[in-house]
Amino acid sequence: MTAFMDLLVSTLTQGSIYALLAYGLHITYRILDFPDLTVDGTFPLGAAVTALMLVNGANPYVALLASLSVGALAGLITGLIHVKLGVRDLLAGIITMTALFSINLQIAGSNLAIERSVDTIFNAEPIMLLFGSLSLMHRKFIVSLIIVLLFKFILDFYLKTKSGLLLRAVGDNSTLVTTLAKDKGVVKIQGLIIANALVAICGSVVCQEQRAFSATMGTGQMVSGLAAVIIGATLFKNLGFVKGTTAALVGTVFYKACIQVAISMGLPANLLKLAMAVLFLIILILGERKKGGASHA
Repeated sequence: MTAFMDLLVSTLTQGSIYALLAYGLHITYRILDFPDLTVDGTFPLGAAVTALMLVNGANPYVALLASLSVGALAGLITGLIHVKLGVRDLLAGIITMTALFSINLQIAGSNLAIERSVDTIFNAEPIMLLFGSLSLMHRKFIVSLIIVLLFKFILDFYLKTKSGLLLRAVGDNSTLVTTLAKDKGVVKIQGLIIANALVAICGSVVCQEQRAFSATMGTGQMVSGLAAVIIGATLFKNLGFVKGTTAALVGTVFYKACIQVAISMGLPANLLKLAMAVLFLIILILGERKKGGASHA
């Protein structure tokens, strides 16, 4: 029973952390309809900046804000390449992602470990004062949940503002944005900035949770994030009152639970990416079949 509870808490923690990634992809994929491969570079960028700052004695919360800033900058660059230089959306993301791989290596090398004596957001003084009596596993869950809910409420509030409504309109009906005398390109750049800031924050939290940075940790993050977003959208497709951020959060937890079950059943670690790809393919097929069934109904 104890082992099951530990597995449950671990799954919920991972789901909460990676929901930040899903939020970013919810903006690019579901709202902007923009296949943003920048994600695979922005995720490790946030981790690289965080790792470098922590090993040099920076406050872990300042590291979070720094990762948010550099992620926003990466999104801005992708947006400018696409909107101002006229490069196709997919290629714009690939260009930025490729450049970020070298930048991440310059920032933190291929690997960078954070010593146990260094404070992270999970054992910094404010958290220890509030939750010091809890185990590290439970502190990780509580802190991750607080962060993901905080960003969920902020994002939900933003999407109801005039700026947020314009962002949603760009993906649904860009002509409407133009008729409102707004530059749809600027709105799209704005969405990419927000999305990649969220992805970089996710990378920062993962880095602090694992106490390590790896140059390859961003590989496949877009696939796993999209899988989580599509799972959430499929689960709540007929429930219009469920917000996109809620669906992304639930979808991420469900996706991480599937991965945890596969690992518990003895899946070798070197086959994990393959399992993720197969799961993503199954989700896409099921999603398309449901769409086809709905269209014939």
